[in-house]
Amino acid sequence: MTATNGGVKRRRLTPSWLRPPTPNTPDGSMTLVEHLRELRYRVVVAVVVIILGTIGCAMFYDQLFGVLMVPYESAIARLAEQHPNLQTSVVTQGATAPLLLAMKISALGGVIVTSPLWLYQLWAFIVPGLLAKEKRWAVIFLALAVPLFLGGVALGYVIMPFAISVMIGFTPEGANITNLFELQEFLGFMMRTMLVFGGAFLVPLVLVLLNILGVVTGAQLAKARNYIIFGSFVIAALVTPGDPFSMIALAVPLSVLFIGAEVFARVNDRRRIRRGELVVPE
Repeated sequence: MTATNGGVKRRRLTPSWLRPPTPNTPDGSMTLVEHLRELRYRVVVAVVVIILGTIGCAMFYDQLFGVLMVPYESAIARLAEQHPNLQTSVVTQGATAPLLLAMKISALGGVIVTSPLWLYQLWAFIVPGLLAKEKRWAVIFLALAVPLFLGGVALGYVIMPFAISVMIGFTPEGANITNLFELQEFLGFMMRTMLVFGGAFLVPLVLVLLNILGVVTGAQLAKARNYIIFGSFVIAALVTPGDPFSMIALAVPLSVLFIGAEVFARVNDRRRIRRGELVVPE
């Protein structure tokens, strides 16, 4: 939009560049440029939402810090019963460590609290490529994505005391060794584990979404089942703290969720075949 002042045109700044493009076709198809504009809009909205959530969680930093320290305290209490001579201590290093730790914890809280909003942005980015009758899946997607993400985060939180106990338990009995926990590194590792668990629990839902879009079929998922389950254990071994308990705690639910996604895909494929929307290759 432009305005004139003394014969000179000035361009008025408007937020229109941040508005998502509206598809002009009945089926919701968009050009590549429109997809990029849509992606820009959704990413900016998601980032702003998370920042606002982070600011809100910063007001409860002390409470959040106490919650994140519970797994460590539980693990140490359990180890004190099994290894009474075991010595542990929590330390911080560097003048900026407390500030960086507060920012990380607040950001974690912001991501978790605002998960329904940024997960909706993820879905809304995909919606323009869907037929109108398929948009009803948006409510179902959010109804499943939010509990799955939060459930994965909660599972990563719950297994931490067991993981800590197993790893510190390898300290030799009677050795004059003090296990030092660098606070920022420890809590950063714990927060990454929780987010990895939360993100991993969304993978089967993504497979369901791809099946709805017609990208993958139940038969294709069945052929890849053994490889995906094996890959789940490999990935779990890489992203978990390193103990067998944590690996199994992530790999088994992932495998079960994948099988559930496969069953859904097969049922959905049969429905689409009956409606003539899917042709079975001979």
